Amino acid sequence: MADTPQGEVDYGPLAALIGTWTGDKGLDIAPEPEGTEENPYYETIVFEAAGDVENAEEQKLAVLRYLQIVRRKSDDQVFHDQTGYWMWDAAQRTVMHSIAIPRGLCLVAGGILSDAEAAADPLVLRVAAADGDPHWGIAQSPFLRDHAKTVRYSMSLKVSGTTMVFSQTTSLQIYGRDFEHTDDNELSRISG
Repeated sequence: MADTPQGEVDYGPLAALIGTWTGDKGLDIAPEPEGTEENPYYETIVFEAAGDVENAEEQKLAVLRYLQIVRRKSDDQVFHDQTGYWMWDAAQRTVMHSIAIPRGLCLVAGGILSDAEAAADPLVLRVAAADGDPHWGIAQSPFLRDHAKTVRYSMSLKVSGTTMVFSQTTSLQIYGRDFEHTDDNELSRISG
């Protein structure tokens, strides 16, 4: 990453994410062998300005690093730990979201924003990835591929001031069926 002070990097629409966010209205709808499980949860997401990077001396990306920790309300146990990056390619008007989950899954999701969308309030970021997609793909361990394959991922994140609302769907092939694993929450910025 370039050693550039935060003020000199054009984070574009990603600037609205920088800070620490918490929310306790989350609902995770997950697959179980005999049906579904609903887990109310709370979480913290920290987005940090990470500077900019240059790819092949042509593409310049503004980068945010993030960490997301999710705890079940029922027992206060962490059941989801996710890290990654949000990136903004101003020249191509492209937002990218890379995810790493300690279950043997990584993906790079992307979406395009018009100038008006990038400057809108509320700001809405939409990204998607799919298994086998040549542009926005999913990599997973052999175990996951064979037992809990992720075939599609989509996320919509809406930010207005100090409020963030997100909804994500992970389409899985698990327990001999197709399942739409969903997570939704509303968070508030507490710092940043």
